[in-house]
Amino acid sequence: MKNIEMKVEGDILKIEIDLSKDHGPSKSGKTISVASTEGNVPVPDHSNMRIGVNIYKYAPRD
Repeated sequence: MKNIEMKVEGDILKIEIDLSKDHGPSKSGKTISVASTEGNVPVPDHSNMRIGVNIYKYAPRD
């Protein structure tokens, strides 16, 4: 995972993402990745559940 922390407290899944970071441009160059689970991953302590998250921002235009 890139820039994502997950934890379960009781029945609540908490996700922490630093919105100030980036991980480079997409292949098309139109967006910049901020955070990603890089596919579907198990929810901590709940292996029968999966989560998939992608956060991106639009790249500045020239």
